Amino acid sequence: MRYKTLKSADAKVSVLAVGTWAIGGAGYGEVNEKDSVDAIRAMLDNGVNLVDTAPVYGTGHAETVCGKALAGYDRSKLLISTKFGVGGTTVKAAKTGDGGRDGTFANVLYECEQSLRRIGTDYIDFYFVHWPDYDTPIEETMTALNLLKKQGKIRFIGVSNFNEEQILEAEKTAKIDVIQPPYSMVVRRDEALMKWCAQRGIDTLTYGTLGAGILTGAFRTPPVFGQSDPRSGFYPFFKEPQFSKVMKVLEVMDRISAETGKPLAQIAINWATQKDYVSTALCGVRNVGEAVENCAAADWTLTPDALAALDDVIEKNIDFDGAAPLK
Repeated sequence: MRYKTLKSADAKVSVLAVGTWAIGGAGYGEVNEKDSVDAIRAMLDNGVNLVDTAPVYGTGHAETVCGKALAGYDRSKLLISTKFGVGGTTVKAAKTGDGGRDGTFANVLYECEQSLRRIGTDYIDFYFVHWPDYDTPIEETMTALNLLKKQGKIRFIGVSNFNEEQILEAEKTAKIDVIQPPYSMVVRRDEALMKWCAQRGIDTLTYGTLGAGILTGAFRTPPVFGQSDPRSGFYPFFKEPQFSKVMKVLEVMDRISAETGKPLAQIAINWATQKDYVSTALCGVRNVGEAVENCAAADWTLTPDALAALDDVIEKNIDFDGAAPLK
């Protein structure tokens, strides 16, 4: 396993981390809990030391699964990341049935306690605002996070799906240690933001490294997903004309795969993790086979020529916004 040093946390983090959106089962189809637990443990046993989750992934289910998977491991050697402020686990949802965004002071404290309980830990390493709540002053949200940090319930403050202006506003009240944007060969919307954060000492945990599976080569014709499946709306590249453009990228990936004998998933992981402004890349896994294959990406690296070929085909074809807009 390769590791990088986080600036804010002053800790080594594996270049790939466990992502649990699909494990939550929210729209991704049937998920087997035992397979999920085994997959997380396989990642940890292969050197991964960061697990990322969120209460919105299956209304707390992913966090509960993470708690089961992490039981028995040395907590001091693990980094746990989770989030708050979206979905059916919020104070707002409990009062009104509205699963929208909730960054209120009361909700930050409430959701933190619930996440600690579900995961089975005394503290969270990275606690993220999942999406900006435009109805709540960011100062209120950050004040709550500062309190949790003072209480020792969280170690570092993060923001997910924030833009530069929102980060600067948040920094008026609290120190932002990490961001979590989508990033992959087919989602480069926040690349400039990530470089800006790196220059300012803010680390980046990227999500969607495998492009929701499209960069594994699993889809060679446009798929049809159910309406509740996140891939039917959050990511636009499963439909034409974007789909055919992604296939151009896969042609180069196929060539590199033939030359190296490595699967496409590992190529996609290395393309992201070899960027110096990416601290670690979250990779979703649902079984041991996927976990072992993903971790094996850390055993080798793409050559400068391979990286240049990928960057060139991406620059020529990925001319669309690769994820749901920030709003």
